[in-house]
Amino acid sequence: MLDTTLPTGALGREGPVITRTGLGSWAIGGAGGTINWGPQDDAESLRTMRRAIDLGIDWIDTAPAYGLGHSEDVVGRFLRDLPVRERPYVFTKCGIVWDEGDPGAGSRRVLTPESIRHECEASLRRLGVERIDLYQFHWPDEIGTQVEESWGEMSRLADEGKIRWAGVSNFDVELLERCERIRHVDSLQPPFSAIRRDAAERVIPWCREHGTGVICYSPMQSGLLTERFSVERHSQLPESDWRCRSPRFQSPNLERGLALRDALRPIAERHGCTVAAIAVAWVLAWPGVTGAIVGARRPEQIDDWLPAATLDLTDGDLTAIADAIARTEAGSGPATPSRG
Repeated sequence: MLDTTLPTGALGREGPVITRTGLGSWAIGGAGGTINWGPQDDAESLRTMRRAIDLGIDWIDTAPAYGLGHSEDVVGRFLRDLPVRERPYVFTKCGIVWDEGDPGAGSRRVLTPESIRHECEASLRRLGVERIDLYQFHWPDEIGTQVEESWGEMSRLADEGKIRWAGVSNFDVELLERCERIRHVDSLQPPFSAIRRDAAERVIPWCREHGTGVICYSPMQSGLLTERFSVERHSQLPESDWRCRSPRFQSPNLERGLALRDALRPIAERHGCTVAAIAVAWVLAWPGVTGAIVGARRPEQIDDWLPAATLDLTDGDLTAIADAIARTEAGSGPATPSRG
C-alpha cells in the first residue's frame, strides 16, 4: 500500500491547500515548438502522471506553450480517465502565442484581453474541464499592453467562473504591485533553485508580505542538479532540447553547476536520498515558498525527488550548501534561507 500522505501548504491567503511538490509537465509537451525538451512518449507521460497521483501529489502545472498545446492535450487525456473525486488540481497559463499556420516561426509574449480570453477557451477545451483551477500569466507582455488591462481581464474570467484562482509567472515586484491594486494575486511562479536564486532577493519576500503563494519552477535547475546529468549527457541531448542553447548549460556555467551538484552528494548520503531531493528540499526551505514544481518524464523520476516533500534540512545542511555555492561560484542570488 502506498503512503500518500504528503505535507501541504496554503497557496497564499485565498488559494487552495496543495501538496508542497507538484508535477511539472513541460517535458510532457514533446518536441513541438521552438522551446521544448525533445521527443516524449505520450504513454510514458500518462504513466508518470498516474505515478504522481498514486504517491499523493495533488496538482499538475502545464501551459499551452509546452509543445504548442500538446502538454495540455495529454493532461486532458489523463483527467478524462480519472473519477472526478481523484482529479488533481490543474494549473495552466496564457500569454505565449504562436502562428498556427507556421508554428516553427517562434512565439510572442502577448497579454491583450482578447488574447487572454481566446487562450483560456482553448485551454478549457484541451483540458476537458469547465473551470481552470489556477490560471497564470506565463511571462510579461512584450507588445506594449498595460498590465492593468491584462489583469482586469483575468479578474473578469474569475468573476465569470472560468477560473478559480489567478496568478502570474516571471513577474517582478513592480508588476506584482500593479496587479495587486486591481485584484489580489493568488500566486507567483518564479524560477528558483540553488543555482538560480535571484527570486529570494525581492519577489519571494514581497509575496510573503502580501499573502501571495509561491510555486517555484526548475528547482533542480532543469536536471542539472541531479545525479544523472553530466557534460557527456549534455552533448547527447537532441537538438530540439532547449538546454542545448541555454547559457546556463554552456561553459563555465555547466561545470559550475555540476560542481555544486557534486558538493550536494555528501548531504544526500547523510539523509539517505538523492541529490535531486536535496535540491528540491532547499527550495522548500525558504520562508514564503508554498511549493515546488518538479518535472518528470518517467514514473521512476518522481521517486527520486519526492522525498524532498518530507525532508527537513538542518541549519548545518543549509550552511554547507551555502558554502558550496560560494566555493563553486554557481549562479547568483542569496544563498541561505532565513529561519525567521
